[in-house]
Amino acid sequence: MIRGYKVKLHPNNKQKSKLNQCAGLARFAYNWALQRQQENYKNGGKFIEDGELRKEFTLLKKRQGYEWLNNYSNNIPKQAIKDACIAYDKFFKGLSEFPRFKSKRKSKPSFYVDTDKIQFTATHVKLEKLTLSKRRNRQKFNLVKLAEKSRIPVDIKYNNPRVTFDGLSWWIGIGSEKEDQIVENSKEGIGVDVGVLDLAICSDEVVYKNINKTDKVKKLQKRLKRQQRQVSRKYEMNRSGNKYIKTNNIVKLENKIRKTHQRLTGIRHNYLHQTTSEIINRKPRFVVMENLNVSGMMRNRHLAKAIQEQSLFELKRQMEYKSEWNQVRFIEVGKFYPSSKLCSCCGHKKTDLKLSDRIYNCDNCGIEMDRDLNAAINLKNYGLKTMKEESVTNSMTG
Repeated sequence: MIRGYKVKLHPNNKQKSKLNQCAGLARFAYNWALQRQQENYKNGGKFIEDGELRKEFTLLKKRQGYEWLNNYSNNIPKQAIKDACIAYDKFFKGLSEFPRFKSKRKSKPSFYVDTDKIQFTATHVKLEKLTLSKRRNRQKFNLVKLAEKSRIPVDIKYNNPRVTFDGLSWWIGIGSEKEDQIVENSKEGIGVDVGVLDLAICSDEVVYKNINKTDKVKKLQKRLKRQQRQVSRKYEMNRSGNKYIKTNNIVKLENKIRKTHQRLTGIRHNYLHQTTSEIINRKPRFVVMENLNVSGMMRNRHLAKAIQEQSLFELKRQMEYKSEWNQVRFIEVGKFYPSSKLCSCCGHKKTDLKLSDRIYNCDNCGIEMDRDLNAAINLKNYGLKTMKEESVTNSMTG
């Protein structure tokens, strides 16, 4: 099993400049490879393999005006060229849209680090060729401080290390192989119904509230609106004809807006991690969730913002991989399964159930229950039925 780690970096000012240059080199190599593929296609040529383009790029370093390419690690442009070729090949296979050229303003700065050259300690990460000097005191420049101590395991093989910049901070993300652990889970399962009013309602009557309704998040949202109005006014004040002049005060305000956005995102994602971890730590036999049509739900202009803030897809993603880590069976129910309309007691289907009906009243057996709790119990029953059918099938084939 491959487990991912992502840790914030604390580089000094000189290291920040070098990391920016490395990201610029990756962007240059990606755009160069994409342009070569397009030119070759227009001239009637076939797809150029990334190995051939890497050889061309090595010759490019010897040409006049491109000597600066030798000041950085060879692995950065090599991987960028490979990424461009993969994206170009995916388009012709119908797996993705046509790849775009990376813009300095709009694209996310990032670059690859070779798995054999990267080294981690408890407090630092050693990157390749941030400095060209071989002196011992200058080699310390390659060591970038980590924000979290002993977060990433050392002396193991890493997968796909990437250094990225989110507009405020530099991060490093890696993957590493981890052996599966034998976990003893209980015989009970959990059905999880997600929504807008509450984040998640479990079949064992545990409710996880909506974090966006707390005073902490509301204050940050209020601050964000105020900052956005301030920067909008400053843009209008510094308007020259059809152009907007960006002053230093505008740059400072935009950085404050980024920090507020990052703070809100951090609070929401942290709450999602706490919720999913708490459910998995109960060691259920299985977890059942619905495959919601989130893109379709977002078309409702009255609920679109609330659904977006809940991050329902991220909740399901976390639940899925954490279930795999802990040997918990994750069962996904289809989009059209009527979990809310079915009675969890007798199985009667109530076709005239509205979204405003928060209490489920069964017309057949007369039971009254919270609508979301009824749906969660139905999901659990679906999981029990699925597990029973699979055990019967396995016993017959075995």
